Amino acid sequence: MVVPLIGYLDRFSARPGERLEVKVSSQLGIPYQADLVRVRHADPNPAGPGMRLVPVPAPWAGEYPSVAKPVPSGSLGRAAGRLALGECFTLLVRVAPWLPREAPQVVLAITGEGRAVTLSVTSAGFAVEARHGAAAARCATAAPPQPRRWYELAVTVGEGRLTLSQRPLQRVWGATDDGAAEAALPMADWSGESAVTFAAAPDATAHFNGRIEDPLLLRGTPGVTLEDPEALLASGRVAAWWDFSQAMEGEAILERGPAALHGSLTNLPARAVKGSRWTGAEHVWRHALRHYAAIHFHEDDLEDCRWATDFAVPIPKDMPSGVYAVRLRAGDHWDMIPFFVLPPKGVARAPIAYLANTFTCQVYANYRRPEFPEDHRRKRQSWGAFDWCGNLVTAYGLSTYNNHRDGSGIHLSSRLRPIMNMRPGFVAVPDPAGSGLRHLPADSHLTDWLEEKGFAFDVITDEDLDNEGPELLSRYKCVVTGSHPEYHTQDTLDALQAFVSGGGRLAYLGGNGFYWKVARRRDRPHMLEIRRAEGGIRAWAAETGEYYHQLDGTLGGLWRRNGRPPQVLCGVGFSGQGKFEGSHYRAMPGAADPRAAWILEGTGIVPGETFGGFGLSGGGAAGFELDRADPMLGTPPNAVILARSEGHQDHFVTVPEELLTHITTVTGENPEALIRAEIVYFETRNGGAVFSTGSITFCGSLSHDGYANPISRMLENVLTRFQA
Repeated sequence: MVVPLIGYLDRFSARPGERLEVKVSSQLGIPYQADLVRVRHADPNPAGPGMRLVPVPAPWAGEYPSVAKPVPSGSLGRAAGRLALGECFTLLVRVAPWLPREAPQVVLAITGEGRAVTLSVTSAGFAVEARHGAAAARCATAAPPQPRRWYELAVTVGEGRLTLSQRPLQRVWGATDDGAAEAALPMADWSGESAVTFAAAPDATAHFNGRIEDPLLLRGTPGVTLEDPEALLASGRVAAWWDFSQAMEGEAILERGPAALHGSLTNLPARAVKGSRWTGAEHVWRHALRHYAAIHFHEDDLEDCRWATDFAVPIPKDMPSGVYAVRLRAGDHWDMIPFFVLPPKGVARAPIAYLANTFTCQVYANYRRPEFPEDHRRKRQSWGAFDWCGNLVTAYGLSTYNNHRDGSGIHLSSRLRPIMNMRPGFVAVPDPAGSGLRHLPADSHLTDWLEEKGFAFDVITDEDLDNEGPELLSRYKCVVTGSHPEYHTQDTLDALQAFVSGGGRLAYLGGNGFYWKVARRRDRPHMLEIRRAEGGIRAWAAETGEYYHQLDGTLGGLWRRNGRPPQVLCGVGFSGQGKFEGSHYRAMPGAADPRAAWILEGTGIVPGETFGGFGLSGGGAAGFELDRADPMLGTPPNAVILARSEGHQDHFVTVPEELLTHITTVTGENPEALIRAEIVYFETRNGGAVFSTGSITFCGSLSHDGYANPISRMLENVLTRFQA
C-alpha cells in the first residue's frame, strides 16, 4: 500500500536566499493544489488551541499534475567490466541467509551478451542456473539452509558440467544442511563484458535477505576453498575478488583481482557486520577488517526514494525564521511536508534559538508502533488528524525502532523519503487523557506558547548544528529544546556543551534527551546511523560485535556508555518510563533557594505543594519518559532541585542501565524510587545557566487554562531572564 498523495523535501531546513525541492507522488487522477503555511500549533485535539496554520503567500503555490512515483526499495550491489573466465571457471562465495523462503532470492548474478549465471537460495536450498546461447542448465541442493548460519558455496562451470556444492561453516546438530548437485552443460567461452549483481536479480528484483562475503571468481576448477583468499589471489588464478572488508564507511565495493571490476552499492545495506571469520577476539571492525568482510542486504533497505522534483520552494530574503509546511490537497486527500527556515547565515534575529530535534524525528521516521488500537485510529480520524503511519503503510521504509523483514534491527535512516509521523496533525500514541503527540507536532506546544507569550525566537535544527558547530549558537542568549531531543552526534553535543560552558543559557524542556549516539557522514548528510549497543531501553539489540558505526567507525550506543551522561550537559538524565500518561510535580525545598526562587514567582507554588497535573500530553506535565538529577553521573553540586514528580502509574519502570539486579540499582536506591522527573536549575560561568524539566510531557501543559497556569508562568520566568 502507498499513500494516495504524499511528498518529501530534499532537506529539512533552509536559509533566506536558498531553495528547497519538493518531490511528490500522487496516485490520484486529478491535479493537486500546493500552498505554503506557517505551522504555529500542530495539535488537532479540540480540547486545546487546535490546529493553527497560517497561510503564507508564495509564488509557486498553485495546481500541479498528479504523477505516481515508485519506491525503489531493496539494497544490492553492482559491478561491470570485462571478465576473462574462459571455458571453465569457479565461483566461490560465503552466504548467510537470514530469511529463507519459498520464493528464490538472488545471491549473485553474472550476465553478459547471451550468457548468464545466477545463484539463488530458497527455503529448500541453494540453486544455480546457467545459460549460454541456446544451452541452459540448472541444479539445486536439497539441503534447507539454517537461518543466520554461514555456508560456503562453490559453483563450477566447465568440462561439460554445471556443479554446485553447499558446505556449512557452522555445524548444527540435527540438521542436514550440506549438499551437492550437478547438471550437464555444453562447453563455451564465458569471457567478455559482464555485469555482476549482488543480492538481487539484474532488474533489481528477487532481493536477498542476509549476508554475503568474499565473492571470488577463479579460472579453472581448482578444488580449493575460501579459507585464504589472499593466497588464492597470490596464486594468479583469481579472475575477480570483491573484498567487502574494504572501504567500509562508503558505498564502494572494491575488486582486488586483475579485472578491477569495482562496483557500488544501492540503498545502503548494512556494513561493519560480522562475517564468517569473526571469532569474538575483536569487536572494533577497524581493528580486524577481515572479521567484518560481509555485507548485510535487505529487501526493504531504502536510502533515497529518488523521486523527481515537482517544484521548488525559494526562501525569500525577508522570510521570518520559523516552522513551515508545504501543503498538498486534492479532494479529501492532503499532506503537509514540514520544513524549518533559519535566519540568514551569521545573523541572529532573536535572542532565543529553538533547536528543532530533526535527528530524533529522522530516527523515529515511519515508526510502526507495537500498539495501534482501532479506537485510537477512530479518534485520529474524528479529529481530522493525518491518518497515515507506519502501521498502515510500510512502502517508505520503517523506523530504526523497527526491524527489517528478516528480523535484523533497522539501524540506518534516511530523510529522502516521506516521513509520515513528521506531519502537523499527526497523533502518535493512544492517550485517553490528552492528544498523544510526539516529536514535531508535540513541539508545536512550545512554539505556539512562545508566540502566545511574545518571545521572539529563531529556529535551528540538529542537522544545522552538526554542520556548523558552536558558531551557530554563538549569537544567542538562550537555546531552547523541544520535548524529546533524544539523538545526538558528538558534534551537536560538543556545540551545546561549549555554549553552556561559555556562558549560554540552555532550557531543556523534555525527557529522555541526549540519550543515544548517532553517526553521520558529510558526503551522505541525509543518512543517520544508530547502533543499539548494550544498555538502555531498546526496540532491538545490536548483534554482539556490531556496536561500532559503519558511517564513521565510532562506538555507538548510549551517550552514557560513551562517557557523556546527559546530566553533564543539562543536570538530568533518563531514569524511568511508562505508557503515555502524565502526573504532577511536588515542589521541593529547593524551590525556596534564593538562587532559584525567582523561577516560581507568580506561580503560586510553594515547597511541599503539587502542581502540573494537567495538560494535552498524557494529562500531566510529568509523564511518559522521566529524567532525574544524579551527582554520580554529572549533575553539578550547585544544582537546585526545584520539583520532583510523583504518583506515576504502576506500568512505569526504571530504565535498565540503572539496574544491577531486579532489586538493586547503581545508586543504591530502590528501583521504584528512580521513577521520577526532576526540575533542575544551575548556573555556570559568565552568566550562563541551565533549566531542565525532566519530562517529555511538560510542554503539553503550557496552553492549559488559556496559557495561565503554573507551568506556563514558570517557563515565562525562566525565558524572560534567560533572554536578557
